[in-house]
Amino acid sequence: MKAEMDKIVSLSDEENIPELQKYLSTLTDDQLTNTITNSALKGKKVGTIIKGIFKGSPPSSTAGANRRLLLYQHCIPLCESGDLQTEVAADIIGLLMLETHTLSGPSLATLGSLFVDAIKVGKMSSGKSLELFPTVLTALAACEALSYGKGELSGEEYKKQLINSLCSSRWDPQCVIHLTTMFRDVPLSSEELQFVVEKVLRMFNKLDLQEIPPLVYQLLLLSAKGCKKQVLDGIVGYFKEQDARQEEEQKHGDLDLEVQSIPQDQLRHVEGTAILHIVFAIRLDHELAREFLKGFKVMYNITSYADLCPFSVALLLSVARIQRYEEQVFELLKGAIIKSFKDEQLQQGSKLLQDLLPGHCSVAQMILDTVQNSVFGWDHVTQGLVQLGFFLMDAFGPKPGPFGKTTEGSLAVARTPTQQACKLGGQVLLQGFKMHEPIRGEILEQVLNRLVTKTASPVSHFLDLFSDIVVSAPMILLESSSKVTETFDHLSYLPLATVQGLLKAVQPLLKVSMSLKDALILVLRKAMFSSQLDGRKSAVTGFLLLLKNFKVLGSLASSQCSQAISSSQIQVDVHSRYNSAANEAFCLEILSSLRRCLSQQADVRLMLYEGFFDVLRRNSQLASSIMQTLLSQLKRYYEPEQDLLPPVKLEPCITAHGDQVYLQEPLAHLLSCTVHCLMWLQNTRQSANPNGDDSDGDEEEEEGYRSDLHAILESMTRRMIKCELEDFELDKSAEFSMGSSVGVKNNIYAVLVMGVYEVLMEYNFIKANYSKRCFEEIIELFSRYHKLSEILKEKSGKGRVPSHKTPRSLFSMGIISTSITVLFRDNTQSREEALSVLRSNGEFVRYILSVVVQKIQQLDETGHTDGPDGQNADKTFRFLCDMTSVLMWRYTNIPSVVEEGGKKEKRSSLSHLCLEGLLRIFTTCQQRYPNKMAQLLSTMGWTSKNGTEQDDEGDVVEINYFYIRQFQRALFTQLSGGEEDFNSKEAQLLISILSVLSRQLKPSSQQVPFPDVCVCVWGFSLPLEDSAFCKGLLSLLFNLHVLYKSPVGLLLELCQDIHSVLGDIDQDVEVEKQSNFAIVNMKTASTAALLVLSQVDRVLDEVDWLIARKKSQTASDKLGCEATQTAGRQDPVEKAVTLQLGTLLTALSELVQTALLLGTCTVTLLRELTRTYTILTTLVKYYIQVCASQHGSLPARFEKLVKLSGSHLTPQCYSFITYAQVLAWFSLSSSVALILLCFSSWKAKLLRETKAIPNLIFSIEQYEKYLITLSKKSKVNLMQYMKLSTSRDFRINAATLDAALQEQDDSQVVSASSTQEPKQKKRKQ
Repeated sequence: MKAEMDKIVSLSDEENIPELQKYLSTLTDDQLTNTITNSALKGKKVGTIIKGIFKGSPPSSTAGANRRLLLYQHCIPLCESGDLQTEVAADIIGLLMLETHTLSGPSLATLGSLFVDAIKVGKMSSGKSLELFPTVLTALAACEALSYGKGELSGEEYKKQLINSLCSSRWDPQCVIHLTTMFRDVPLSSEELQFVVEKVLRMFNKLDLQEIPPLVYQLLLLSAKGCKKQVLDGIVGYFKEQDARQEEEQKHGDLDLEVQSIPQDQLRHVEGTAILHIVFAIRLDHELAREFLKGFKVMYNITSYADLCPFSVALLLSVARIQRYEEQVFELLKGAIIKSFKDEQLQQGSKLLQDLLPGHCSVAQMILDTVQNSVFGWDHVTQGLVQLGFFLMDAFGPKPGPFGKTTEGSLAVARTPTQQACKLGGQVLLQGFKMHEPIRGEILEQVLNRLVTKTASPVSHFLDLFSDIVVSAPMILLESSSKVTETFDHLSYLPLATVQGLLKAVQPLLKVSMSLKDALILVLRKAMFSSQLDGRKSAVTGFLLLLKNFKVLGSLASSQCSQAISSSQIQVDVHSRYNSAANEAFCLEILSSLRRCLSQQADVRLMLYEGFFDVLRRNSQLASSIMQTLLSQLKRYYEPEQDLLPPVKLEPCITAHGDQVYLQEPLAHLLSCTVHCLMWLQNTRQSANPNGDDSDGDEEEEEGYRSDLHAILESMTRRMIKCELEDFELDKSAEFSMGSSVGVKNNIYAVLVMGVYEVLMEYNFIKANYSKRCFEEIIELFSRYHKLSEILKEKSGKGRVPSHKTPRSLFSMGIISTSITVLFRDNTQSREEALSVLRSNGEFVRYILSVVVQKIQQLDETGHTDGPDGQNADKTFRFLCDMTSVLMWRYTNIPSVVEEGGKKEKRSSLSHLCLEGLLRIFTTCQQRYPNKMAQLLSTMGWTSKNGTEQDDEGDVVEINYFYIRQFQRALFTQLSGGEEDFNSKEAQLLISILSVLSRQLKPSSQQVPFPDVCVCVWGFSLPLEDSAFCKGLLSLLFNLHVLYKSPVGLLLELCQDIHSVLGDIDQDVEVEKQSNFAIVNMKTASTAALLVLSQVDRVLDEVDWLIARKKSQTASDKLGCEATQTAGRQDPVEKAVTLQLGTLLTALSELVQTALLLGTCTVTLLRELTRTYTILTTLVKYYIQVCASQHGSLPARFEKLVKLSGSHLTPQCYSFITYAQVLAWFSLSSSVALILLCFSSWKAKLLRETKAIPNLIFSIEQYEKYLITLSKKSKVNLMQYMKLSTSRDFRINAATLDAALQEQDDSQVVSASSTQEPKQKKRKQ
């Protein structure tokens, strides 16, 4: 062998080509291959030998061409064997590549087949020789003709056959990456590239997980040739499938032990690497980026998010780091999120949609899953998550109301899609803060920056986020305490609501960080002397917060002292630096600072009075200082001379600045604070020391101010009862207009006096202990209060618009709850005589109920109430439960039948107030305590069938249903009492309560059958002519009906009734009398028509959504069309759409023949008709799309729908247009109208009422245009059902024209003045 080797080398070096050819011809194939093998294994001179063989084997000769082919056939398997050194194999392949173009066509075909066969049997696992395959295929493609079977193929066709054969065969998983790399160098047509990409994507599932990232990388490089969308979709689809499998295993456990599941962390790391590869490829190939974003835009435009998954969300967020795509990506995600929430809301509100499409893909959940997944080292995703979180919170956060005002308090539940999107942004940021240390600083900084800079818009959502961050990770937050300290510097310039929220949020941190506390105190001291009122109010808020939370040792325990921060998170001794004595000194120092506020504006003092009670309750050791402060302040306005009236000095309570008069001292609030603090302290001391043994110095001091205060309050009660309104200069002759300084002063005095009366009533009620004398004093106080209140209402209500707004009552929630309980439910015999004093005064009972309603309204609007426990959510809810029980008992147990004739009107007013209170309680509970509704209802005396407390879902449904039946019975009583006894306002309240309670019902629940729920609104037969009641009743019916089935049948019946009642647009036509609903009559028909049209709009929304979904499915899946027509069965969604539209068309054809008055009804009907035709056009376009993708017959139902539209609706529409324009003409014909036409507002109204007509005509014509297109596509003549009308710009009615001409001739004979008539007609045209 060595001799042959040396001989070839020497002849080659000498360039003796003839001798070399001669020598090579003497060697057998085996000798030649053995020589190559030996030299290759030794790694010596193999390159020279191969070069020599090439030199001695001219491709023009048959022997030379065969020898060259032999060389290739031997070297390729040799390089794949793995026996050669890497460098040697690379050299051999390199030399072979240089000479490939010299091979003949048959040789290239043989080599191509050799490669394909080797790949099929798995002999290309190392992939070293695959570098040669692209060169072979390229050379092969250049051949003109090759024999193939019995015929011939071009080189290009032969190459295509090879690639097709290769992609159809089995691949060894080990060679997939090598083959993908190899195909990058092969010139491929788009069809061949598609074969290759599909094959590689199919191989993903057969590879080991660790091999996926390099394959993704190679596939992305291959996508430079084309098929970019296919490559991206395949990669995303693979990871989506893996995630789904992983989720399934976690949900159900790994039941199949033989199947090896992929570890979650390993999968996440692979996903992270794949994302990096894709983003890198997108940076280099902007066409790939465009294709990627284009795919998501298409997905965003459809109603299904099936292709979206946590992996694709993470990929989008990573792409957002590339600046040129950042805005596009976030707009795409924003659109997808809000659309997903809207779709979910639409599905939840419709039983039809739930039945047709039970599943919903939640984009929000995918984003939260992406946050969870990012913990596995996805640093390239976290920045995008932060940006997305803030983007959502900024875009969908609460907006400022009119005049920059903001609604107070944040709702417990995000209900609208925008609220849900904002909440999602907060969840993303909170989870990101917990999981990723590098982004914590940025999140915190951005949140605090927004709190400081967004002073003109609400920041409650950022405050909630900041509070959640503090609660969930306080020790982490302390690492960034410098940022919080910087924010403190801006406190005096921030809105008060922001300051209160911020200080409440940082409260847990102040206990563990002394530096933070010191910084805050410094800022608050500066703010106390701020020139801005809000700055001083902020200082009071901060100091009160500190007093509440830094307890002096020895303070009585209070359940309100618990913090929202667990002891396991913080292991710090709060007394380690500042001990109890230091805490006391610190608190007393703050109190001395707060005393300065007692000389400032009323708003500042008010905040102080409202905060003192909570401070005292949480820090009872400060009682002496607080009570002495209140006592000295009260004495400034108290008249100590017992014989003088009135007992309070009102003049120092006001101040004047020029002509303006202002309140200086909120005296009633001062008195209220004093009473609440005094009574709480008294009760607490009695509970702690029932025997009263101790009599040390503190006790004596306490007894001193307590007795002083009791004496003052007793004296005030006695003297205020004796006072007449003249003593306050507030009799009927006093001026109360807000236009003069005297009137303003008297108004302030009146509010102060009424407040004082209320506080004294509460004080006497608390200390009365059911004493008849005390209750009589309360009634005396109330009679004075009521007299002043009536004067104030009378004086301020004299103008066109009443200027008087009832001031907020100073009664606390606790006392109000107790008051109505003893007034209505207390049956204790010993208290009967005393309570009869209160119960016999109807005005007092009505007043207490009106205060109940007022307090609940305040709670609903702001989330809290004035007075003690107003900020405590748990106690407030307990008060709500107590009040609900009493109000329900009062309403259901005292029917109006037993009420005396003289009091009948007042008693019904009490029932009305009870119902109003119940309605507000239910509404408030749904808004503020959504998870406690069943608990609230269970306090009204309901027990489950098994006699136990309700805690399972079945009982929740049952209790709801129970109270729905209760209020239904009350409504039946109203309806069955006859029209004379019918109380419209009370009935409307009952309807509203039923609406609120019915929101708790779940359509999926089998316990409550639909007919039972709707029975109250289904079976009424009283023809009440009350449009407000009709509106409420029908709205309730629709809201209930839509939860159980589609309302189109109901709409049809109502439309028939409306047509029957109002008559036909053609006066000669007599309409068949219909009476499906007796409540539809001449007075209520217009109201009913508007409600019906609003419901039609809702149904059209659902139909439009369904058609859009079907269109997207047809576009993405061609098989969908086949499924539509197979076996003669129609797709259920198409069937539902057709049936809905069919019934709607019938209903609208009734309405469109109805003689509606020109105005809102007519305009709304024209608009809904326009929309109906637009949606019919969309449906026609969908069937055009279906016919274009797969030829087949149209569904029979659709043909019937087209026929219905052509025969029943379109002709009637043109008649209605004529009718509407005639109405408009008559309104113009009057002389008053001609004068009004000069005014722009009247012109605008007329234009608004008639501009819907051309829109309707256009939509009808568009519908007919696309019907013609569909007829051509489907070979079905759909236009046979349509009568093309000539009524476009004008309509000529021969009979009407003759009559008009005759009338004109007659009038010309009578008077020449009628010559102006033709001008009017011309103007109309």
